[in-house]
Amino acid sequence: MNKVLIKNAKIVNEGTIFEGDVLIENDLIVEISDSISAKSSECKIIDAEGNYLIPGAIDDQVHFREPGLTHKGDIESESRAAVAGGITSFIEQPNTVPNAVTQEILEEKYQIAAEKSYANYSFMMGATNDNLEEVLKTNPKNVAGIKIFLGSSTGNMLVDNEVVLEKIFSSTPMLIAVHCEDETTIKNNLEKFKAEYGEDIPVTAHHLIRSEEACFISSSKAVALAKKTGARLHIFHLSTAKEMELFTNKIPLEDKKITAEVCVHHLWFSDEDYKTKGNLIKWNPAVKTTNDRKVLWDALVDGRIDVIATDHAPHTLEEKKQSYLKAPSGGPLVQHAVVAMFEAYHQGKISIEKIVEKMCHNPAKIFKIEKRGFIKEGYYADLVIVNSGLPWSVKKENILYKCGWSPFEGFTFKSRITHTFVNGQMVYSASKVKDIRAGKRLTFDR
Repeated sequence: MNKVLIKNAKIVNEGTIFEGDVLIENDLIVEISDSISAKSSECKIIDAEGNYLIPGAIDDQVHFREPGLTHKGDIESESRAAVAGGITSFIEQPNTVPNAVTQEILEEKYQIAAEKSYANYSFMMGATNDNLEEVLKTNPKNVAGIKIFLGSSTGNMLVDNEVVLEKIFSSTPMLIAVHCEDETTIKNNLEKFKAEYGEDIPVTAHHLIRSEEACFISSSKAVALAKKTGARLHIFHLSTAKEMELFTNKIPLEDKKITAEVCVHHLWFSDEDYKTKGNLIKWNPAVKTTNDRKVLWDALVDGRIDVIATDHAPHTLEEKKQSYLKAPSGGPLVQHAVVAMFEAYHQGKISIEKIVEKMCHNPAKIFKIEKRGFIKEGYYADLVIVNSGLPWSVKKENILYKCGWSPFEGFTFKSRITHTFVNGQMVYSASKVKDIRAGKRLTFDR
């Protein structure tokens, strides 16, 4: 039997922080108390020494690149980086190669993860203009949801047939997650910049090409369609102040039919950083202005935005070093997301309780994930110990992404992940990921 006793931790759960102990047996949390004594010499004791014990983060939007794009990253490499960063569960997107737009291809991804993943996993079913029949076969008990690209972003999965869109929205009972950027607006903006710069458009124009208007047109249409059809809508990686008008904090999360996500890079960077970071912070949707960033923070803290995620999407440095028009959008984030949010705590932008709400509790609630996202007796022991006063710097040699780079390179974080448990197994400690692939397929209470 696997037995672990975590002692003297500042346990963060459901809006409170309290000092106590947590006992793990096999893959479950079996006891939480002020003080627990080890009843067996076989019980491994970890003294958390007043560090924070949080539920493992659940990243509801990653691109781990397998199958088909594994020169950028793969399920093994990126899930290793995730557990080192305190992310114990991930939901991966369908724009791999081939696109996960049939049940057969979707299931193949689950089989890869069952062999390779260090973290718990689920994969979204992809929608296209002509696969509604396949979409409707998706099992709500063991698949996270349906993903629709309303902006082409990467891959070949743009859904732009409005009749099809309405059919998907009105006929699937599952959560529908969307990437919202209006393709026509982006194309028109791009032509204007090409007329001015030719092929040498500067990356500083990225947020003007993939503009606030492009985001708002698309996300407002998605919200209107969800209201019309009663669909359960979750909007990924919101990036603009204007879009915050579409969301409410007036009702509890459990009663929301339309929920919102923001990503770490839109909370951290602004258009001012393009000058120094260049294509390394080229994402879709684009990193926008300092005012957009400020309003995103306001909406996150006041409850209009429900989830913090990464949209982890690695590319090689060689790919990123190309000219603006050729360089792909996306970057790696899972190893540094939790400590980046703890940095925001140190800056007074967000409380630790709120970080846990947005990165652990709310993804579990929104996707109805079974027995994860909380520190509760009877729940899976996905747990992370964070020392909030143990600085470390991001360097090439400690980056675990297969692509080998990070937009945080050279930055010194004040907080450090010291231990990560996945299903009761200690998969990360002493700055090392152990060779334990403890991840399980996520299941859903629906």
